[in-house]
Amino acid sequence: MANQTPTIDSQVHSYEKNSPARPWSGFLQGPDSATGDEMVAAMDAVGVDGALLISPFSLYSYDGSYALEVYAKHPGRFGLIKPFDPQSGAVAEEIAEWAATPGVVGARIMLTAQPFEADDLGLNQILTASGQAGIPVNVMCSSKLPLFGELARRHPETQMVIDHVGLVQPSEPPAPPDTFGDMANVLSLARYDNVAIKISGACTLSHQPFPYPDIWEPLRKVFDAFGFERCLWGTDWTRTSPLLTYEQGVESFRVTDQLSASERSALMGGSLTKIYKWSPGTGS
Repeated sequence: MANQTPTIDSQVHSYEKNSPARPWSGFLQGPDSATGDEMVAAMDAVGVDGALLISPFSLYSYDGSYALEVYAKHPGRFGLIKPFDPQSGAVAEEIAEWAATPGVVGARIMLTAQPFEADDLGLNQILTASGQAGIPVNVMCSSKLPLFGELARRHPETQMVIDHVGLVQPSEPPAPPDTFGDMANVLSLARYDNVAIKISGACTLSHQPFPYPDIWEPLRKVFDAFGFERCLWGTDWTRTSPLLTYEQGVESFRVTDQLSASERSALMGGSLTKIYKWSPGTGS
């Protein structure tokens, strides 16, 4: 068992119920709460060893304090990532401080938050500072893939990770007709050696019920372009909850015959441990 590759979810969210003590700034698809305890229980129920805990931008904006609380209670289960504000005048210092915080494994940029350009000072400061700190930058870039590509070209020393297969994903059923319509732009990003891609939320792109057999033909194109060493499975729980259960998001990748044992091992944890330099149980 000691030599078995851990199963690691590349993206989950955790949050408390909306309250005056920690008010939500917006709305996230999912239950009224997904506390750290609740997330750990969901993972335990299906044998997920650890996860990258992404502080939910739509609820907590750039505040990662709840993720830090969850880590303090469950230090062996989560690696922490939070979004950063490119318009903060001190974002380079903020990145350095975050990277030095126990449990932290990465930063996040929300390219979808506003109309950014490739020469945006804050975006480039985040990428430069993260590269210097040695932490990957997760980028929410659906519909902004050419911009992501230009940033990746400008920052070859920074590990960048495409969120959610780089595609716009539905927040409730049914999935729109052409869910993989931007695939050419996704595949074009494989040319950059510093780019990896999360296969997160992929089940929401299916037009068929569990185990979502129609996702594998397009996903195979991603695997072939990037190689499994740069592909990271994830559920994007709880955002995906209107479309599937957490168990379905996990088991669909276990029961498929479209992955060999070595491919599944790399995709569901092995590659993540190398890219983020983190494994469950190791803390920071």
